Amino acid sequence: MELSTTRVRGRRHAAGGSLLTLALTGALTLAPGAASADGHGHHGHHPSPPDGPMVVATGLDNPRQLSFDDGVLYVAEAGTGGTEACQPGPEGGDVCFGQTGAVTRIGRGGQERVLEGLPSIAAPDGSAAIGPSDVSVHGGWYAVLVGLGADPSARSAPGAPAYAPMLGTLLGGRLDDHSGRHGGHARHDAGPRVIADVSAHEAAANPDGAQVDSNPVGLVRARGGWIVADAGGNDVVRVNDSGRIATLGVFPTRLVPPPPFLPPGDIPMDAVPTSAVRGPDGALYVSQLTGFPFPAGGSTIWRLVRGEAPTVYATGLTNVTDLGWRGGRLYAVQLADDGLLAVPEGQPPSGSLLRVDPGGAHEVVADDLVAPYGLAFAGHSAYVSTCSVCPDGGQVVRLPLR
Repeated sequence: MELSTTRVRGRRHAAGGSLLTLALTGALTLAPGAASADGHGHHGHHPSPPDGPMVVATGLDNPRQLSFDDGVLYVAEAGTGGTEACQPGPEGGDVCFGQTGAVTRIGRGGQERVLEGLPSIAAPDGSAAIGPSDVSVHGGWYAVLVGLGADPSARSAPGAPAYAPMLGTLLGGRLDDHSGRHGGHARHDAGPRVIADVSAHEAAANPDGAQVDSNPVGLVRARGGWIVADAGGNDVVRVNDSGRIATLGVFPTRLVPPPPFLPPGDIPMDAVPTSAVRGPDGALYVSQLTGFPFPAGGSTIWRLVRGEAPTVYATGLTNVTDLGWRGGRLYAVQLADDGLLAVPEGQPPSGSLLRVDPGGAHEVVADDLVAPYGLAFAGHSAYVSTCSVCPDGGQVVRLPLR
C-alpha cells in the first residue's frame, strides 16, 4: 500500500516535521470534529467545574474528536500505528500499520478503553497518526469514523494489511454491557461492521472534481443517519442508517499568497473541512482547517443548507478543527493559533478555544492549549482534547465557561 505523496493540488513541497504530514495531503495528517447538545452528543450531567482548567483524562494516543452520551464522554484515539506493512511516508520517513486505534470512555469512575484494535497508521514513534477520528454513542450503540489520508485505491494495494479496507469508513456496533457507563471491565462486542465506505464515495463521485483523496474526520449524529466531514475530499456528506451516502456540500479551493520560501504568485489552497454541527437555525455549520500554506486568519466557518451552495458565516480564524453550539453561541477550536507553518520544528502547535463572532471579533475562551482538537459541552464546561498529535501523551481538559 503506497500512501499519497505530499502535494498541494499538483505542486510538491517539502514541509518538514511530521506535524504537517496529513494536512498537506489535503486531509489531516496531523490531528482532527465538534460536539454540542445537537452536535456530537448530548449535554452531560457533570457537577460545576472549578475556576480553572482540569485534566479529566490522560495517556491517550493522538486523541481527536469526542462526544457525550447521557453524561459519559467518549474520545476517539487515532492510535500509534504498528509494525505491519511499513513503507516510505509522504515526508521521507517510514509509516507503519497496526491495530492500535481505540475509543476511551470517561466517566465518574475514571477512564477506560471500551473499543480497541481499530486500524491505525503512524510513524514508528507513533506520531503523525491516522486512525479513529470521531465517535458517536447512543443507547449502547457506537459509530466510529476512521480516517485515511490517501487515494482510496491504496487500501487494496499489494502489501496492504487485511484490515486496510476499514480505513476511510464509518464503523458501528454495540458496546458490551460490561463496558457501559457504570464501570466494569471493557469487553469487545463481536467486532465493528462497516456502516458506510465514505472513501469509496470520494473515489466514485469525486465531488470537488480534483485529486481523489479522502480523509473522513468529523462525525455528527443526525436524524436517520450521520453527517460526515471529509477533509481530503473537501466535502460534507450524509450517511443514512442503511449506509447510503449523498453529498451535501462541496467547499471551494481558493488562491492565496505563497509562503516566503516559494516563488511569488498565488497558489491554490484546499478547504479541508473538519467538522459539521447543526445550528439553532437548522443549518449545518462547517469548520475549515485549510490546506497548505495554512495561513493565519485564513479559515472560514461555512453555513450549509441542503440544496444550496455553502455561504460564509465567519472569517478570520486559523486552522479550525471543531465546532460546537452552546446557548445560541458558536465555539471553535483552533489547532494552531499562528498557523501550522509557524510551528517550530519538533514541537506541537499551540491553539485555543474561541467564542465565534460572525463580525470577526472572536473572543478567546482559553489559549495556550497544546494541539487542541475536539470539543464537547456538559453543563457549564467545555471539554477539549489536547496534545492531539501525542502518542501516549494526549489529554482531555475541562474548561469552565462563563
